[in-house]
Amino acid sequence: MIHARILLVGGTGFIGSQIASRLAAMNREVVVPTRRFERARHLLPLPTVDVVEADLRDDATLAALVARADAVVNLAGILHGRKGSPWGPEFEEAHVRLPARIASACAAAGVRRLLHMSALGVQEGGEQSLPSMYLRSKTAGERVVRESGLDWTIFRPSVVFGPGDRLLNLFAQLQAWLPVIALGRAEARFQPVFVGDVARAFVNALDLPQATGTCYELAGPDVYTLRELVALAGSYSGYRRPIIGLPDALGRLQAAVLEFAPGPTLMSRDNFDTMSIDNVAGSPIAEALDIVPTPIGAVAPGYLRRAPARFAEERTRARR
Repeated sequence: MIHARILLVGGTGFIGSQIASRLAAMNREVVVPTRRFERARHLLPLPTVDVVEADLRDDATLAALVARADAVVNLAGILHGRKGSPWGPEFEEAHVRLPARIASACAAAGVRRLLHMSALGVQEGGEQSLPSMYLRSKTAGERVVRESGLDWTIFRPSVVFGPGDRLLNLFAQLQAWLPVIALGRAEARFQPVFVGDVARAFVNALDLPQATGTCYELAGPDVYTLRELVALAGSYSGYRRPIIGLPDALGRLQAAVLEFAPGPTLMSRDNFDTMSIDNVAGSPIAEALDIVPTPIGAVAPGYLRRAPARFAEERTRARR
């Protein structure tokens, strides 16, 4: 079955924008709901994408949007939330209740196809055993999707890189500002995946019969420690700084300080806990998805090489 009308939840973000662009290029109708229309202005030039100002916390609004679609892609997720049992209210709302409400709306509207974003490191049955609220709540969200009775596909990506990412760009910016980088969990292992490959996986799986009822791990071709990723970002941007790995006690203290610091949260204790297990795939990306994983070195130098001038401007403004 060709799915022609897709509701893209979380479609204004880093990964969602790539998926919307690819679907538009295939002449698929895409509805992207957002609470703030200005966040989706970059999607307006896409001819088959309809940006709708809507609050998906309202069940009637969600039901109406789902009823317009023949497939739903759920990308909604957060990285930070208040501490609570078993995973706090923010993670509960974004990672558990929203997938449950989407699944319920799909069932009510007769929409069978549901693609769901999870995370590498999630394990079936890990709602109690995994080390962080983030991973435990993502596991609970997966369970809701698996038990929905719908034609679901779940994706578990590693950390995602690409132009505009919050990974390598952040590491490069920190090195533009700081003379030395003190790094908690410096030896944590990751297998970063290119944003274009993640988008391609979703799009390629959408109409693929064998993708139904399947969970796919999405990871790049290479494994790096966190220390190595920070060093790469510094090298590519021209701001490579010395890196000091912190023992766990100091790393947790650093995470606590950053968690409560003013401004956007760069790191939290829950992030620190998430990094206690490797973020590495058990196998290559499934052949059925028809993807050759993109290495960091093929993409990141191009967008980080332009970073020095941008960071210099930010430094100048900060001194004013």
